[in-house]
Amino acid sequence: MSKRLDLRTMVAVLGAMLACAYFAMSAIQGGSGIFRRVQIEAEIVEMTRERDALRSEVERMANLTHRLSDAYLDLDLLDERARDVLGTMRSDEIVIR
Repeated sequence: MSKRLDLRTMVAVLGAMLACAYFAMSAIQGGSGIFRRVQIEAEIVEMTRERDALRSEVERMANLTHRLSDAYLDLDLLDERARDVLGTMRSDEIVIR
């Protein structure tokens, strides 16, 4: 008894194999696939670093703003900023460039 596949069965098997291959490729390279997930995770790491850098910059600026406020006035910082902005110096100072 020889078993021989007819054309309809072969087409069905080939169709099922092609569908499996399509879904496997979609799972790997599709819009929600493995490669996209790795790319998104790398973007998350990069954006987290950028957020942390911006947060530290905001904290630094908040500290400077607080030190120059009316409630707490840091005279050394005020003197430094005024000299930097106005380009002035005292008569007993020497500038080294």
